[in-house]
Order: sequence, then structure tokens, then C-alpha cells
Amino acid sequence: MTTTADRTAASDLTLNTRAVADLVDGRWGEHRRRVRDLMLDERLRRADNLTVAEHRARVLEQSRYLVELEVVNRAFPERLGGYDDPGGNIAGFEELAVADPSLQIKGGVQWGLFGAAILHLGTEIHHDRLLPGAMDLTVPGCFAMTETGHGSDVAAIGTTATYDPAAEEFEIHTPFRGAWKDYIGNAADHGTAAVVFAQLITAGVNHGVHAFYVPIRETAPDGAAGDFLPGVGGEDDGPKGGLNGVDNGRLHFDRVRIPRENLLNRYGDVAPDGTYSSPIDSPGRRFFTMLGTLVQGRVSLGGSAVVVSKMALATAIRYANERRQFTGADEDVETVLMDYQQHQRRLLPLLARTYAAQFMHNQLGQRFHEVFSGEHDTDGDRQDLETLAAASKPLSTWLALETIQTCREACGGAGYLAENKFVTWHQDMDVYATFEGDNHVLLQLVGKRLLTDYGREMAKMDVAGAVRWVADRAVDMTLHRTPLRRAAQSIQDGGSLARSAGEIRDPDAQRELLEDRVESMVEEIALALRAAKGAPADVAQALFNSHQHDLIEAARAHGELLQWEAFTEAVASIRDDDTRKVMTWLRDLFGLVTIEKNLSWYLINGRISAQRARTVTSYINRLLPRLRHHAQDLVEAFGYSDKHVGAVIGTGVEGQRQREARDYYRRRRASGNEPVSEKSQKKS
Repeated sequence: MTTTADRTAASDLTLNTRAVADLVDGRWGEHRRRVRDLMLDERLRRADNLTVAEHRARVLEQSRYLVELEVVNRAFPERLGGYDDPGGNIAGFEELAVADPSLQIKGGVQWGLFGAAILHLGTEIHHDRLLPGAMDLTVPGCFAMTETGHGSDVAAIGTTATYDPAAEEFEIHTPFRGAWKDYIGNAADHGTAAVVFAQLITAGVNHGVHAFYVPIRETAPDGAAGDFLPGVGGEDDGPKGGLNGVDNGRLHFDRVRIPRENLLNRYGDVAPDGTYSSPIDSPGRRFFTMLGTLVQGRVSLGGSAVVVSKMALATAIRYANERRQFTGADEDVETVLMDYQQHQRRLLPLLARTYAAQFMHNQLGQRFHEVFSGEHDTDGDRQDLETLAAASKPLSTWLALETIQTCREACGGAGYLAENKFVTWHQDMDVYATFEGDNHVLLQLVGKRLLTDYGREMAKMDVAGAVRWVADRAVDMTLHRTPLRRAAQSIQDGGSLARSAGEIRDPDAQRELLEDRVESMVEEIALALRAAKGAPADVAQALFNSHQHDLIEAARAHGELLQWEAFTEAVASIRDDDTRKVMTWLRDLFGLVTIEKNLSWYLINGRISAQRARTVTSYINRLLPRLRHHAQDLVEAFGYSDKHVGAVIGTGVEGQRQREARDYYRRRRASGNEPVSEKSQKKS
């Protein structure tokens, strides 16, 4: 129950939006804001009512304009005209979604995939020869990894690159239809070269997937892409559910010859005589190292998804603070939508989750920069980065889709108009959940890492440690899985709702609940999978498959824990007392909504009593009106003006309509000419 004191305490606080904005925008905030403001340029804005062909042509020209603005080359070497700033590059690149997600993805294909593959998988010889064309867009490029028959399972792709020592050439070949490269940006119209991923075969040995630079089209004198080169073929993927400014298509190769030097050979090389060598002996580790260098796609997609979540919330909350519907205590004044508890329940938890996602993403961006700038670039650092990216991208992209849909519904019929952005955002963002790694597959990778870490910890235990673990587990079973624990906690909780609320808003209690769920789920899966050790392959596979869902849920819980920890760290850095208090409420809302979503697990496993479970929901309902008072400031701190967003209902027009309506009825009442309602006559 919300008290008058709650509302007064909330209204007495002042949120320092500038301080929050700096926190949200992170280390590269200045560059992020610069790029965000560049997206106000009409030459970069999405144009409505274009055909697919017109949209593609416009996005290509916009991409060339980005080169002029020096927006896209920050990650590349300074000696070639870049800035050697991978973190800043990612931060600015995510803001391209403000203008048009198609522009962001087109740029991602050209500079984040095609150019980055040359940079990270090639050597300086490749950089000098191939990067300038990728950087200035004189060579529009493709990233040809995914195949029709294999998406997330890159190791199993069918395209081959067979070395011919007599000619010192590789032969690139797609031996069957399922091996065609598919959904490839720039493939349908604009690409003149591609980084093609293929199975490297030399001297009769398959050394696994490697990357090759392959010209695919002739280039006209004006720089436009011409016909396919001999042996290269393809077709247009055609109109898609969204992102139609990107010319996705299919590519196939019929024994296309390329020089030996076109192998991007940082991690694997072939000598003129066909001898293979690599600085990484293990084929498996080599494969994952090569793929790990391309992690920025996952990083930037997650960040761009958060950008769109922020714009959607800015629109919906601005509108909800102006739109009025249904009279309340005053029969002459309709109630502002944002004052309804259900409206707060729909939007404010999403606001908290978006802040949490952004703070986790800021940490991910920092980790990304440290690895690719060379500040902290060990195998362990790269593995941590890959795991963090694989946890962040699913949560952020699913959040965007949920936020867009909820905000659309919260704006009623107005939300369905294309001019208010929600429907086009949803179309464009839909594919974010599956490209650069299907979200469920990525979470499975996170889950496997959690199991690996658990196994390592168990393996390091000495006898005494193992004895303690068995004893602790026995205590855990006693405390959490018997009626004794539930009864004891019910007695403890039953005395005072206020005391229970005080306990659940304690950050240590929130952390313990979130952390315990992850650890317990991982341990339970690990113990269940022990039987797979030494079992026949089919038995082991079936056992793993029977726990796949649980593993993915554990990984999702781990990602939410990381978001809560990132949020808590951000709150601790705030110096202004009022701002820190409001942001603490928002962090608490995130933590408690996450716990509330999983109350069945906590109850079933005896981690929380029924009384405490009711308190979780009760305290959430107390937080909502407190945060409602600051909701507008919290979305203003995102830094997206109505011009950045471009949604008509976020420009104040609804507020003007409401003022006009109130003035009309006020004048009519004052004139004495207002009709008498039938209801009032019946009452008399």
C-alpha cells in the first residue's frame, strides 16, 4: 500500500539528469552524444514510403556520407586513418540506430564484419592491401559465414577452400545447395568482395574453418558493383520483415580460384608447398579464437537494442504523462495514464531493466576495449569477453522486442501508426534475436561456461574442501528442502511486514537471492550430468539434451545477476544523495521484479516463504508511485530528444490536445451552457 509519506518523500527528491546521463552514456559518452546528434541530419534519417530498391540505394549513400563524417573508422589502425579506439567505435556505432536501424546494420556489415575480419584475422600485409578499400567504402564488402544449411553451427559449414600447390591458389567451392552463403548483407546488390569462411583443405587434411578474401563482382568506373565474376553466383533474398535498407542475398562459388595470399592467415597459414602451420596447435581452440575476434557484432547488436528500448520508453512515458483517459475523483478532470498503477506496472519495470541492460553493456564495452586495444588481451580475457557478450546480447535484444511491444500497446491506437515508430522498430529489431548468434544458442554457450567453471572449482578441491562441500550441501538440503526451513522463515516473516520489506530491499539480500538461484541451478545440472562421464556418446547426448532447457534458464539467471551487479556498481558511484536514492529505488525495482518473476522457483526450493513472497510484490507496488514521479526525468537522462526519436506523439502534441480540450470544457462550464447529464437528472 502506498502512503502519502511515500509520495511526499519521492516528490521532495531532485534527480540530477546530467549525472545520470553521464553514467548511462559511459566512458565514451562524449563521442556517443556526438554521433547521436549527427543522426539529426536529414541526409541520414530514415525516409518513409520508399520501395525496397530505393531504401537500399539511400542507405548506401548514407553509408558513404558516414565515411565523410569520420564516424565509422575509429576501430581501425591510426596509421591507416583510424583512431585505434575499439570501445569508442562501438559506442558511436550503436547510435546509428537513431537514424535508421538499416543504416546501423549496413555499417555493421561493412566495418564491423567485413572490415573487422580483415583487421583481426589478417596480418599487416592484408591491412595495407585490403583495409583502405573497406574503410572508405570503395570496396563494399560481405561477411560470408552463414550458410543456408548451417547458421549458428559454423564449424559444420560446407563451403571448401582446397589448396593447389602447383598454382599456389585456393579453390573456393560450394559443393551443394545447403552450402550457399545466405542472408549476407551487401550480397544482393552492392558487394564487390567478400570475406568467405570455408573449410581449409591442404595435402588431403581438413584444418577447419578459415577466412578468405574473395572478389565477387566487377567494379564499374564509377565504383558501382557490376556483374558477378566468373564462378561466382548468387541471388537476392528479397523483401524481409524489416531492415529492408540492407541488400541481403545468397552467394555460391563454383571452383573459384584466389591467390594463396588471400587467406587471412593470422591464426593459420599455408606455405607455397601446401604445408599448414598455426600458432595455435589445438584445432578447437584455434576455431574459437578466430570466431572470438569477431565478437563485436554481438556487442554492438546488444547495445543498439538498448538504444531502441530507450527511445521506445522515452516516447511511451512522455505520451503517458500527457494522455488522459477516464475521470477519477474529479468528474471534470480525466486521469493521466501514468498515474494508473497498471500503466506504471507495464512501463516502469521495463525502464529499470533498460537501465540495468545499459549498465551491463557499459561494462561489456569496457571489457571489449581492453581486449582489442591490447590492454588486457589474454586467452582468459577473451573467454570472459565472449561469455559476457553471449549473456548480454540475448537479454538486450529480447528486452527491446518486449519493450517496443509493451510501449506500443501502452500508446493505444496511436502506437500503431507508423509515424510513432513502434511498428517499424519491431520489424527491424525482430531479427536481432537470431543474428550474430541465435539467443538460445548463445545462452547455451554461457551455460556450458558456467558448468566448466563449476567443474574446475570442484576439481581444485582438496580432501578437506570436499568434506566441507558435502557438509554444506547437507546443511543446504536441511535448510531449504524441508518444512522446517519454511516454517522457521514463516515465523520470522510473520511478525512484521515492514521488517520483511526492509530485508528484501537490502542489496545483500537481493544479491543472495539472485546469486543463490544461479549457483543452485548450475550445481543441480552438474550433478545430474555426472552420469554422462564415461557413458556412450548417444547416452551422454540424450542426458545433456534432457537438461538443455534448465541450462539455458541458468544462463539467463546468470545474465540477470550480472545486470543487477552492474546496476549496483553504477549506483554506488553516484555522489548526489537524491539521485542515488532514486536510482537505488530503480535498482531495487529491477532486482525485485526479477525475483518476483521467478517466485515459483524460490518457493518450490524453499528459498523464500509465502509471506516473504507477498512482501516482494507489495514492495514493488510501493516503489512504482515513487518512481512514477521521476519517470520523465529518467527517460530524459537517456539523451534522446523528440527530434532524435522522431515519434510524433513524443513531441508534446498530445499535451496540446489535452489542454485544448480542458479549456473548451472549462469555458463551456463557465458560460452556463453546458448540457445537463442524464445521470444527474436521475439522481435528483
